[in-house]
Amino acid sequence: MTEPLRVAIAGLGTVGAGVIRLLDTNGELIARRAGRPIEVVAVTARDRSKDRDVDLSRFKWIDDPTALAVEADADVVLELVGGADGTALALARAALDAKKSFVTANKAMIAHHGFELAQAAESAGVALKFEAAVAGGIPVVKGLREGAAANAIDRVYGVMNGTCNFILSKMESEGGDFSEVLAEAQAKGFAEADPSFDIDGVDAAHKLSILSSIAFGTQPAFDDVAIGGIRDVVAADIAEAAALGYRIRLVGIAEEDGEGLFQRVHPYLVPMAHPLAHVSGSTNAVVAEGNFVGRLFFEGAGAGDGPTASAVVADLIDIARGEFGPPYAMPVTVLAKQPPAPTGERRGRAYVRLTVADKVGVLAEIAAAMRDAGVSIEALMQRGAMADGSVLVAIVTHEGPERCVAQALEKLSASSNLKGAPMWMHILGD
Repeated sequence: MTEPLRVAIAGLGTVGAGVIRLLDTNGELIARRAGRPIEVVAVTARDRSKDRDVDLSRFKWIDDPTALAVEADADVVLELVGGADGTALALARAALDAKKSFVTANKAMIAHHGFELAQAAESAGVALKFEAAVAGGIPVVKGLREGAAANAIDRVYGVMNGTCNFILSKMESEGGDFSEVLAEAQAKGFAEADPSFDIDGVDAAHKLSILSSIAFGTQPAFDDVAIGGIRDVVAADIAEAAALGYRIRLVGIAEEDGEGLFQRVHPYLVPMAHPLAHVSGSTNAVVAEGNFVGRLFFEGAGAGDGPTASAVVADLIDIARGEFGPPYAMPVTVLAKQPPAPTGERRGRAYVRLTVADKVGVLAEIAAAMRDAGVSIEALMQRGAMADGSVLVAIVTHEGPERCVAQALEKLSASSNLKGAPMWMHILGD
């Protein structure tokens, strides 16, 4: 065998320690598949004394994470620190400036700075790999970048946040409300103490913007993603969706529509016949639709030390084989700069939930607002009065322009009969 691929690791949390354990456990197999051994030669982390259940004494310890790029006798720098900027970004820039390949699981950094880093990697003639940044151990980046490379991708979408999916699945199975299930998820370690990035859709938006760029050959455009989360989903929404033949999932979806690139993360009603409706717990799943290959479905563990370490080491194996390739499937010089697609004329069906006063004339007021905005109602359901005297009204619309629903809700927002902000969820089409 040839000389080993030497790796320096920044960040020794669950994933960093998992990478070391994976290389220790499967080292011989990995060496055969890579054509040469992969060896960790240097590490860095904030706390040198912490017990990580791996033997670190065999590696060079470098206190300054940024210095790892220069001081470590390594071919590849692996960043597992996290964060869009700060230490992670400084290390990425230093590694690429030093003409060392760079591997990361950092979705936020790639979403915000991936284009810059791809330019630097291509200029230096080294690899930039980030399979683990999207959907943990699922090889969706490789699947789009390589397996589906011959296809024009019509649409890419999926369930991309395990915390949200765990919460929604629990609400389905146990009937609990959002706040109760979130507290349980935090107690079990499925949700952070501050879960905002997850439940408000930002984490999924990071992943979607990365996949969009690879799928459509566009410059990454995280700021153009329309982002909504699940914190306003209530148990009644889950029940209404089930009665109508749907499940609620936080879905990220991207497609080109002739006027620009459409990117949205939002809770959707997913038909029970669709495979995404059956993605439960903390699992992730991504669907890509190619013009020749048809529908591709990727499903698996979206987080955790084992799955994420698996994706990281898969990138290291590619580098050991000399398989670099452009990070976004095509050179950065040909990535198109797409404007965000306008959504007003985008057609679809919608679910709208209103909390209103329980009195005569309210349903007529809602129906009139929908009629005046050009919204055709497919179904309208009213449930019994709650403790405060209000009732829930759920509406499913026929297919129509999104601007019509927006206009109807804007008109209703001025009504004294409305007891809280409306909940608007899109219905996923085939």
